[in-house]
Amino acid sequence: MTPSPASDVGRPPSLGPAGGEAKRSYVRSMFTAIAPRYDFLNHLLSLNVDRRWRRAAVARLGWEARPDGVYLDLCAGTLDLAAALARARGFRGRVLGADFVVPMLARGKAKAPRAVPIAADALALPFPDASFDGALVGFGIRNLADLDAGIREVARVLRPGARFVVLEFATPRFAPLRAAFLFYFRRVLPAIGRAVSKHTDAYTYLPESVLAFPEPDALAGRLADGGFRDVAYDLLTGGICAVHYGTR
Repeated sequence: MTPSPASDVGRPPSLGPAGGEAKRSYVRSMFTAIAPRYDFLNHLLSLNVDRRWRRAAVARLGWEARPDGVYLDLCAGTLDLAAALARARGFRGRVLGADFVVPMLARGKAKAPRAVPIAADALALPFPDASFDGALVGFGIRNLADLDAGIREVARVLRPGARFVVLEFATPRFAPLRAAFLFYFRRVLPAIGRAVSKHTDAYTYLPESVLAFPEPDALAGRLADGGFRDVAYDLLTGGICAVHYGTR
């Protein structure tokens, strides 16, 4: 599939509860367009710290209890998170990386033999109930058109006792760090993203979507309401990221 020109993608839709189908369509088109430069920009814009964040997410999954199990990477993109789990020392299972943006999956299909790309919508997963021994999502849950429906769908496909891990951006609570982060996030990151990706608004959507997303305490509550128990989270890199985890 050929990536769509940036001019065909349009402006970002509402990022609030009313975003709905317009947000879903925009997200699919945007990620199709930026797929060729996505991995490069992830590492560049995070100064390579994103690799450490993914390792922290994998460490909270508890996969060691079922090293030969089947795990789900939701909104998998280019399979970086799936590959991080698949390459973990002692892991002998499989990781299914599900995403509805096929060009993103195509970019990551060779990253790890145990990471298998699956074209699938996170809101309607093509798997039976209680199929997986654990699930992760990295920097993708805020892109869902319906956050609560997505959480319930993950709960549906997880076995009782399985853990769900969510890696997502947050905003630092320490005021000086928060101010510096927001300046970088709103001014510097979009400029670099536009220059490298040649996409007019994808890297404007990124900070806007993060700032519209629930804060860590609120997200923990949404996970609990969606069917998970013992929900907690760790803040990473001064609160730039959060790793949430809960048990089905």
